[in-house]
Amino acid sequence: MSLKEQIDKEMIPQHVAVIMDGNGRWAKSRGKNRLSGHQEGAKTVKSTIKACREIGVKYLTVYAFSTENLNRPQQEVSGLMQLLVKSIDRELDELSNAGVRVKVIGEVDKLPKNVQKKLQFAIDKTSGNTDLTFIISLSYSGRWDILNAVKSIMSDTKQNLIDPNNFDYQDFERYLSTADVPDPELLIRTSGEERISNFLLYQLAYSEFYFTDVFWPDFNEEEFFKAIYHYQNRERRFGKTSEQLKN
Repeated sequence: MSLKEQIDKEMIPQHVAVIMDGNGRWAKSRGKNRLSGHQEGAKTVKSTIKACREIGVKYLTVYAFSTENLNRPQQEVSGLMQLLVKSIDRELDELSNAGVRVKVIGEVDKLPKNVQKKLQFAIDKTSGNTDLTFIISLSYSGRWDILNAVKSIMSDTKQNLIDPNNFDYQDFERYLSTADVPDPELLIRTSGEERISNFLLYQLAYSEFYFTDVFWPDFNEEEFFKAIYHYQNRERRFGKTSEQLKN
């Protein structure tokens, strides 16, 4: 029986977040340049979207480009931006026809204008789709997300649009970039690293973490199903005891 067949369709995580790590090391181990690793990694994104649709995951968030990644060599950054534009041109029609909605979070205004325009085109074209929401984190950091929310809250408080005495977690979450998205139940990180690298710091509070040594370009559908299977065999207590859950 394949891993996919062993997955309980009644326990599929609604939202899966992925830190796509290891493109550069994958390329280096093969004597190739880093950009070739990112190109292979783009193929893995496509297969992961397919795997999500096959088992019913409704939200997939990928950490495509962090704020800190802007400090990488300019040649690599430019290559990544070009790869993003080409990927949208190549894959958008197929994504749209498959019912995938594209959403982008992060400081998009820091990206090149042509990239911003292409992203907005993808967002507009797929805005009515409901099968899977594909969220691309670009020029994103969890600290930026929280700080940006706090700034907006302070501004609204000055305008008497918020009552601080009646402000709760749900109110705060409406100011995050993921306001219309449920928190991830599962975070996957590839390449053997075991940290969250400033990704969705608030949203991952109760997520299950799955770390694998597999580099992102080698993370195929079977590896994705393995992560889902591991997730389903964990006990999610949210601060309660096992006995409380059973009762």
